[in-house]
Amino acid sequence: MNTDKYISNVVKSIPPSGIRKFFDLVTNSKGIISLGVGEPDFVTPWKIRKEGIDALDRGSTTYTSNLGLLELRIAISYFLKTHYNLTYDPEKEIMVTIGASEAIDLALRALLNDGDEVLVPEPSYVSYAPCVTLTRGIPVFVPTDEKNNFILTPDDLKSKITSKTKVLILPYPNNPTGAIMKKEELEEIIDIIIENDLLVISDEIYSELTYEGKHVSIASLPGMKERTILINGFSKAFAMTGWRLGYIAAEHGFIEAMNKIHQYTTICAPITAQYAAIRGIYECEEDIVKMRKTYDKRRKFIVNGFREMGLDCFEPKGAFYIFPSIKKTGMTSQEFCEKLLKEEKVAVVPGDAFGPSGEGFIRVSYAYSIDKIAKALERIESFVKKIL
Repeated sequence: MNTDKYISNVVKSIPPSGIRKFFDLVTNSKGIISLGVGEPDFVTPWKIRKEGIDALDRGSTTYTSNLGLLELRIAISYFLKTHYNLTYDPEKEIMVTIGASEAIDLALRALLNDGDEVLVPEPSYVSYAPCVTLTRGIPVFVPTDEKNNFILTPDDLKSKITSKTKVLILPYPNNPTGAIMKKEELEEIIDIIIENDLLVISDEIYSELTYEGKHVSIASLPGMKERTILINGFSKAFAMTGWRLGYIAAEHGFIEAMNKIHQYTTICAPITAQYAAIRGIYECEEDIVKMRKTYDKRRKFIVNGFREMGLDCFEPKGAFYIFPSIKKTGMTSQEFCEKLLKEEKVAVVPGDAFGPSGEGFIRVSYAYSIDKIAKALERIESFVKKIL
């Protein structure tokens, strides 16, 4: 049967994930060191796992409220207040989702009409633009530059705003660059956002993985809470990727609209994960700090490794990725990654998977042990020396 003629043209227009392409190459191959996937190498802290086990043992296997367990929403409200000085009503302004990925999709579907434009700073996470396209919105890339530390500048923002612009996605700390936006840098774009009546989807999934100073949410700044949909979750900081648990904090009207979609599609997040996350928020702060310190050591080690082999490397301030430039090699990002995989059996992700301005870079995750990173760096250095 020719299934192609039945597939939506919109779905046909969306390319496969550049990350998954290289991940699939690695999955069935032996001897390959992969620094490609952004997943903590830590096991979920024991207290969280124990609560999940206990929840099952208690027979907690039912649906929850579409918005999520109230106890979890209260815990999230507490977390946002104590960590980022944000105040949200747990009954009306917080909803629990199946990962931050569902949260991004819900926000875009709830906000966009056909032809609405969404500004997507790039390089950035691979799912933003396809999710916009699936809603019949129009993604508009806003290139950021290494010379500006990959932040979104006022000039960058103003240059892409049109009468059709409705939403700005703010992806900081950033995947793939590791860039962050400090309070003063966020303040520089607020007037532009307000003057142009834009809404902000602030993806803060890496907020707890900020290494120099504390993360600042744009929602905490004057005039921004009411026009910001804040997205976060438990995958990265709590090492809970497989539990699939995220959340949204926003004005009640936005939550109500997103919940309409959520209740017809996924109903609710898994109850076991929700109970486990409550324990994580209240009792696993030390685990978060310990993991962050470990990532910080790896960050410094891997940046130094790339610089010593002669490649220019922006120093990330958040998340667990570096984004070294491979322009000196004269290769495209795809060529570099394919040859590195073939010749040295190291898998990293081409920078252009994260948007056109990622060309000339590669994304390397340091969510791996120092030993594994060191072995990979030896192979990458051997490869680079043959070229330079």
